[in-house]
Amino acid sequence: MRLHDCWIGPEQMALCFDVPGLVAGVDEAGRGPLAGPVVAAAVILDDDDPIEGLADSKALTARRRELLFDQVRARALSFCIAEASVEEIDRLNILHATMLAMKRAVEGLRLKPAKALVDGNRLPPLRIPAEAIVRGDALVASISAASILAKVHRDRLCAQLHAEYPHYGFDVHKGYPTPAHLAALRAHGASAVHRRSFRPVREALAAGGREVA
Repeated sequence: MRLHDCWIGPEQMALCFDVPGLVAGVDEAGRGPLAGPVVAAAVILDDDDPIEGLADSKALTARRRELLFDQVRARALSFCIAEASVEEIDRLNILHATMLAMKRAVEGLRLKPAKALVDGNRLPPLRIPAEAIVRGDALVASISAASILAKVHRDRLCAQLHAEYPHYGFDVHKGYPTPAHLAALRAHGASAVHRRSFRPVREALAAGGREVA
């Protein structure tokens, strides 16, 4: 059975169907950047239709990630991409916002897994058994698939942010604190999509950087 893709935002919920034995891989993208949402994905792969080439998204070229992104969307039994907003990051802190995005991704799956395998050493609050796996994105196929969905989705968001705020170069650095990004913050101030709870953004504002609408 093939299911359509799922996107879950702060105000959305999804109808799930409980299927014993299924395992979901979970990963995130965007904890380190100074701007934009943090993105998480959950993926249940089809054991009868393995996808070749899955790996940690950071170890893949952008072109390879895009190809695998389409394959995972087309061939996974179920998947969901979710976000936690900049406002939630600033209110909760980045760790708790990341856990929230992961929780949304797992709960947004249209097939309810029996267990979740989560990249890293921390677990979001889930209603199902879960296991944290350090470097899981390089070791577990479903986590690799989730890392690819989250990374490509967030990179596309950054391309949209670049169209709205071209001064910052979001299309190049994806919001990370590169020298060019820090220089743009000092020159132009913080935009509406910058995370004010992050020190470089606070420092830019404290130094007199204006707020960009």
